[in-house]
Amino acid sequence: MKKTKLALTIVAATTISTPVLATNGDVLIGLGAQARALGGSGTAAFYGAENALSNPAILAKSEGNEFSFGGTLFMPKVKATSDVSAPTTPSSATSSADTNLIPEVALSTRINENVVFGIGMFGSAGMGVNYRDTNSTANAALFQAQSNLQIMKFAPSLSYNSENYGFGFAPTLQYGQLDMNYKSGTTTVGSGAAQDLGFGYNVGGFYDINKALTVALAYQSAIGMKYQDQISVAAAGFGLTFTDDLEQPAEIKAGVAYNTGNWDLTLDAKQIKWADAKGYKDFGWQDQNVFALGAKFTGNNYWLGAGYNMGSDPIKKQGVGSTGADPASGGMTGYTAQAIDLFNNHFFPGIVETHITFGGGYKLTKNLTLEGAVVYAPEVKKTIDTGVVSSALGSSFASTADAGTTHEVTHSQVSYTVSARYNF
Repeated sequence: MKKTKLALTIVAATTISTPVLATNGDVLIGLGAQARALGGSGTAAFYGAENALSNPAILAKSEGNEFSFGGTLFMPKVKATSDVSAPTTPSSATSSADTNLIPEVALSTRINENVVFGIGMFGSAGMGVNYRDTNSTANAALFQAQSNLQIMKFAPSLSYNSENYGFGFAPTLQYGQLDMNYKSGTTTVGSGAAQDLGFGYNVGGFYDINKALTVALAYQSAIGMKYQDQISVAAAGFGLTFTDDLEQPAEIKAGVAYNTGNWDLTLDAKQIKWADAKGYKDFGWQDQNVFALGAKFTGNNYWLGAGYNMGSDPIKKQGVGSTGADPASGGMTGYTAQAIDLFNNHFFPGIVETHITFGGGYKLTKNLTLEGAVVYAPEVKKTIDTGVVSSALGSSFASTADAGTTHEVTHSQVSYTVSARYNF
C-alpha cells in the first residue's frame, strides 16, 4: 500500500475519532455543575433545572421555577508517539486541540400540581485532535491531521409526578458538525465541514421508596447522524467501503439517591451502546459500563460535593502481533486490524477510565446560587502494534517490520464547570 493510501486510512480515523476526547467515549460524565461535582451521577438525584439534561422524570420534584446557565472548560491532553513510518526513530507530538468550551442552559417551570415543563440546551462534544502545529518531522509522521466534531442537543421535556413516583419524556433534537483535514505530502485533503440534524428521545421514571430513598431508571435513544462525504471518501482511499453514518449511541441508566439530614449520597450505573452504533461498531467499539458515586453536604447557604466515575475502555483491540489475522477481529487481515487499532489509538484515544470530581455552590441571594465543579482524569497509556501497517508502506525497512513498530498514546483530562441557578 502506498503512503498516500495509508494517509487516507489515517484520515478516516480523524472523521470517527473526534468525539472520544469527551471522557466516557463522546459522552460527558455529567451535565451541569452538581452532576459533574458528584461523579456524573444524577439519574435519581434532584439537582434542579439541570435534570432536564439527564433524567427528565426527576424534574417532577421541582417546586417552582428555575433557570440555570453556565459552561464547561474542557482541556484534554493527548500525546502520540509512533515509529510506524520510521522504525527505531519514533516521532512524538502533543495535540494542540486542548481547550474546548461546552455551553449548558436549562429551564424548568411547574405548570400545575402534577406537571412540570423543562427545557435543556447543551453541548455534548466540541473537541478534536490537531497535530499541525508540531515540528516538521512529527508533522510528516502524524500526517498533520486535524479534526473537529461539535454536537449540540436541544431537549424540551414534560414530567408528571404523583405522591411517590414520577415519569418524564423529552424529545431530542441534535445538531452535529464534522470537519477534518490532513496532509498527504504537500497536498491538503479535506473539503470543509459537514452538518446534520438528528432526532431521538429521553424517557425516565422514579419511585420514592420512602422520604429518604429514591430509585430511578432512564433511557436515551440512539440518534442517527450522517456527515456527507466524510467517512466514505476517506475510507475509499484504502479500498474500504464505509458509510458516512456516525450514530450517537443509546444509553441505559439506573440510579439510587439517599438523603439523610444534610447528606445526599448517589449511585449511578449506565451502559453506553457503542457496539450497536453505526460508525463506531465498524471500528471495534464495544458497549461501555460506567459507574458513578457522589456525596454532597448541604449547609447554611452552601453545598460541597465530591465523586468518582469509572468507565471501562470501550475500544477493543483488533490486531494481535504483526502478521496474520486476529481471530477476535472477525477474520480481518493483519493490516486491516492494525490499521483500525491505529485509528483508535491515534485519533480517538477514548482510553480514560477514572475521574475524580469535586465542587460546591453558594447562595449569593435569596434567588441566585453560583456553583462550580472540577473533574480530573489521571493519565493513562495504551500501546498497539503497527508492524503490518509499516510493512504495507512498501519502504526499505519492510524486512524489519516483523520486529515490530508500535504506536503509543497518553491521555489525561481536566475540566472546570461554572453555572448560575436562579429560582423565581
